[in-house]
Amino acid sequence: MNTIVQNILAFSAVGLAVAFLIKKFFWKKSKPKKACGNEDCGCH
Repeated sequence: MNTIVQNILAFSAVGLAVAFLIKKFFWKKSKPKKACGNEDCGCH
């Protein structure tokens, strides 16, 4: 029984790590909308 729980936890950790890496490197980020034309215009 202990081995089954350890396997479930280990595979869950690996799955979460892979999902994090996929999200970080392959997910397309949407660019935020800018209220003004310049990033350093002082309106933020």
